[in-house]
Amino acid sequence: MYTKSTFFLLAILCLVAPGFGATINASSHGSRPTVAAAWYAGWHATAGFPLSKVSWSKYTHLTYSFAETTSSVNSLDLSGSDPILLPQFVAEAHKNGVKALVSIGGWTGSRFYSSDVGSVANRTAFVKTVVNFVKKYNLDGLDFDWEYPGSQGIGCNLVNGADAGNFLSFLQELRANPMGAKLTLSAAVSLSPFAGSDGNPLSDVSSFAAVLDWIAIMNYDVWGPWSSAVGPNAPLNDSCAAPENQDGSAVSGVEQWNQVGMPFSQIVLGVAAYGHSFTVPKAGAFVSGSKGILVAYPLFDPSNPPVGDSWDDGAGVDECGNLEGPGATSTSGPYVYNSTSQIMVSFDNAQSFAAKGRFIFNKGLRGFAMWEAGGDFNDILLNSIRVAAWF
Repeated sequence: MYTKSTFFLLAILCLVAPGFGATINASSHGSRPTVAAAWYAGWHATAGFPLSKVSWSKYTHLTYSFAETTSSVNSLDLSGSDPILLPQFVAEAHKNGVKALVSIGGWTGSRFYSSDVGSVANRTAFVKTVVNFVKKYNLDGLDFDWEYPGSQGIGCNLVNGADAGNFLSFLQELRANPMGAKLTLSAAVSLSPFAGSDGNPLSDVSSFAAVLDWIAIMNYDVWGPWSSAVGPNAPLNDSCAAPENQDGSAVSGVEQWNQVGMPFSQIVLGVAAYGHSFTVPKAGAFVSGSKGILVAYPLFDPSNPPVGDSWDDGAGVDECGNLEGPGATSTSGPYVYNSTSQIMVSFDNAQSFAAKGRFIFNKGLRGFAMWEAGGDFNDILLNSIRVAAWF
């Protein structure tokens, strides 16, 4: 808890909500969203968010994270996510009428996706692997979080120009499997459609729509410690920003996927229950001559990254053997600045989650998926988006 400090809040409504405050008219909308989901990080079960803290009644789907790909197409690795807890997670979900999924991949766990689906033999073997995994844990579905087909993620992923096509062939074979035909299948995706063989986003994803129940667009980490300035972690709409500050948003991401063949009704909006923190010198934090008005997109000191909360990734060596600094992530929560510590946090609050809920409802999206369930203090964000999205 900070004391004897002044906090300043900057809310750029264009970045938060177009038409913020508009009243929802249920009669003008075809149907309300049907997916209220979150990812559950198994490694946080013993770090402050056990299963007993999950608000099961407020979700339709919970996705256990992560089962990571391995160098063997015949196995998945749960070792980083408390594998002993997974059966209990599934049992609790089913007891509460919630669909239990597992997410395969993630930032550190996508390294071998390309080889797993890279040949006919491997695809058949990988279908068997994931089906056996589903049977073993009595799952209702799978979430494929490949970061990213056809392009690099963490830095040491196997990458092939044919990744997107091979991924589609794998999903089609999985759907043809008697077990796979019954599963809920989703994919966590970036703001842009999958990269094709030419490196550009695919121009037609309708075949993916035919085999996936939905995609969850990960509308977060748009700006962070790797950026040139402090920007919104998870902007709803950045159309009012200068062109050089338009790095993508929920609005643009949803439009990109829809324009190439993904129906709005099969798009889930990924939302963030965390923010990024930055060290911003006081001299550069405020509009010159103003009384406490924060600058939009201020420069920060990259040599002095603040450490986030207890769930932040500390500095060290990543899975690729590269040195990296602290993640500077926090589960606290549009721009807030402490003039004493000179720390600025870009985050989402109840207001911005309500705006995203209204966007989901008015656009006719399938629903929302939050990373992660444990990051939301007292369900402030969850309650806000559920009410606004007409749950």
